[in-house]
Amino acid sequence: MTNPTDPFSASIIPFEVPEQVRAFAEKGVSQVRDSYAKFKDAAETHNGTIEAVFTTASKGASEYSAKLLEFFKANTSASLDFAQELFGVKTPSAALELWTSHTRKQFETLAAQAKELAELGQKVATETVEPIKASASKLYKPAA
Repeated sequence: MTNPTDPFSASIIPFEVPEQVRAFAEKGVSQVRDSYAKFKDAAETHNGTIEAVFTTASKGASEYSAKLLEFFKANTSASLDFAQELFGVKTPSAALELWTSHTRKQFETLAAQAKELAELGQKVATETVEPIKASASKLYKPAA
């Protein structure tokens, strides 16, 4: 039962929403729901893309680090071998020849290693960007 002294009672303040206002409000709510659904789908898609980017980047960084360690090990072994050979040299001219030969080999090795690292870095960068490109191609269709 309604209380006549209650200021919020329906019997004291008769209020009816006009049909046009109700239709406008329902249309607004419907648009907000549609927009929210689209936003939610886009956010979920982008979360998947970001996860794929970080996974690929992490894998690439691991490969790069492993390659650096491999090169470090090879270069250290070459330097130790050179030092051992240098201790067995009898004349200064033989030492100079050994030193020159070792330096030339190391220069060639370092150049090849730098090239390999650059190629690996390019591969990692390309693979890391691929999920972004795939996501963007789904969102933005190319113009015909």
